[in-house]
Amino acid sequence: MIVVQPVLEIYPPDGFDLWPVSVVEAFSFMPLSGKLSPAEVGTALMRIAGCNEAAPDRDRPPCPADALDSFLHGLLTCDNLFAAGGLRVTETSTGVTFLPGCCDGLEDWRDWHQFVDSGSLLGFGHDPLSPIVERFEDTVRLTVNADQYDSPVIELSITELRNLLTSAERDLADFLTLAGDWASRHLPGHCAPVTAALARVLDLPTPAMPPQP
Repeated sequence: MIVVQPVLEIYPPDGFDLWPVSVVEAFSFMPLSGKLSPAEVGTALMRIAGCNEAAPDRDRPPCPADALDSFLHGLLTCDNLFAAGGLRVTETSTGVTFLPGCCDGLEDWRDWHQFVDSGSLLGFGHDPLSPIVERFEDTVRLTVNADQYDSPVIELSITELRNLLTSAERDLADFLTLAGDWASRHLPGHCAPVTAALARVLDLPTPAMPPQP
């Protein structure tokens, strides 16, 4: 069985106290879906906002002094948002796992659809780990590390990959809905712009906002 999951690269939230977060393993990947606990959603939002912390820019409003507003400033004002992570592919029968690379973040997950349509080589990173995806007629080969001559690989049909991408998109949409609900409770003054920013990061439509108390 092959599983495709949208994942976010996570760092421990040392000293973070703006909202509740979960304890995580250093440099691990958190699968995003509608099944996360509130603390896990808080951890995901912490990481996505942290990815987009930005230096002062004359084209954006100045960074506010308030700690919460300052932390969210990049997420809410940057034009090109990103999130460390991507799509993780696991072949459960062998344990082979294809991890996201450093050059194609979670915000670029739709590149997989372009690959399915065009068949062009899809690269995700560089030394010391260079994962690539190639298409050979109706077969897709995922090479965990192209710089390793005997690298583990995962092979599946193009039809199976299409179906798995549909499932991954559903997971992202469920996460976005969950995150919008989380923001309505934990960041009521920022719910709409935070949810809209997350939708931009994930390249998804902004979900309907939950009623405000």
